[in-house]
Amino acid sequence: MRGLIAESAKILKIFEKSRVESFVSWPYEESTTCDTRKMAEAGFYWTGNGKGDDTTTCFACGKMLDGWEATDDPWLEHKKHAPQCCFVKLGKPERMLTKEEFLDLSFNVLLFSIQRRKDHYQRKLKIEVNKERDKFVSAN
Repeated sequence: MRGLIAESAKILKIFEKSRVESFVSWPYEESTTCDTRKMAEAGFYWTGNGKGDDTTTCFACGKMLDGWEATDDPWLEHKKHAPQCCFVKLGKPERMLTKEEFLDLSFNVLLFSIQRRKDHYQRKLKIEVNKERDKFVSAN
């Protein structure tokens, strides 16, 4: 069970360390305002698909941002584009969270992930049901 929880946390990018590790082709230097450590600290992980792609996603709210500039502050950009994010609302990095805040945040991230998957499969199911209904109707 412990291994499953650890793997789920890694997949969901709950821990800042796993977010930092995601920035394999981040186009900005460590000396910039939006370096990998600051991006991960603000809740982002890299979801780009190649060198020079600066697409990131928040682990908590799923907000995707790209078009980063070297001088962008990840926390300010996150707050500007996703003020409803539960992580942004906490307003502090992982290392400053209390155990209770971290557990509440983790629970919210898990619920958000489950809801996204549910919505995804509902859309797929609706498409398949409509295809089958159309086949049935055209056959009769």
